[in-house]
Amino acid sequence: MGGLKKEAPTGIEALLDMVRDRRSMRRFRPDEVPQESILKALEVARWAMSGANAQPWEFVVVRDKELRMEITMSWLELLREIMTIEQTRIPELRLKPLRDGRDFTPPWKDAPVLIVVLGDKRTYQATVMSASFLNIECSSDAIYHKNMANATQLLHLAISAQKLGSMWISAAPIWGNRIKKLLNIPDILDVHSVAAVGYPAYEPEPPYRRTLEEIVHHDGYDQKKYRSAADIQKFLYSLRGYTDVAYKQGFLDYKEQ
Repeated sequence: MGGLKKEAPTGIEALLDMVRDRRSMRRFRPDEVPQESILKALEVARWAMSGANAQPWEFVVVRDKELRMEITMSWLELLREIMTIEQTRIPELRLKPLRDGRDFTPPWKDAPVLIVVLGDKRTYQATVMSASFLNIECSSDAIYHKNMANATQLLHLAISAQKLGSMWISAAPIWGNRIKKLLNIPDILDVHSVAAVGYPAYEPEPPYRRTLEEIVHHDGYDQKKYRSAADIQKFLYSLRGYTDVAYKQGFLDYKEQ
């Protein structure tokens, strides 16, 4: 007799598995990604939460190889700014690929799909006016940025749920402006981030997360869990050990550095 077939997790367990399985992928196989998979991920993203249902997001799917390479190489303009700033940090706290301050082509250059996540800040007017004056959720435009973050997170989860990989790439204005020119994007829109999408070229190590016991408090803040400045500094140093593993896998040129 064959063994009992294990039932697939459902509900919260399925969601937990999906979240735990998601990884930031830095290298991709060149295999083509089905259009249906991209559209399914975007369908998930469009159902994100947003303040007053403002829905500020739009997406540009870039498959054209020449355009993808232009976007990738234009990222080097931003990289030089990042490296200049990063060199002011003590070496132990610099991200591994930036420690020696040299140019490199980002490994996600081979991703067969780039999704440019756009935001329209004009939609912030849907939110009550007090949000702009009372610094609701910590800053005057925090709700807009959280709207965009909600859609971005769902996008990456939906990609992962389809056994694809993705890389979340932040877009500073210096890069966003270049992307706008390349893709004919109206100036009024923000380039919020870029998602590189494709089939993973390697199997990344599990990421580190703090435990529930460390971060959850009941009926008030547990002062025993408060982290001093020295504790935070120690935590930041320990994080570099975890991120170094990810960068060693994702940046082949930096394996021995």
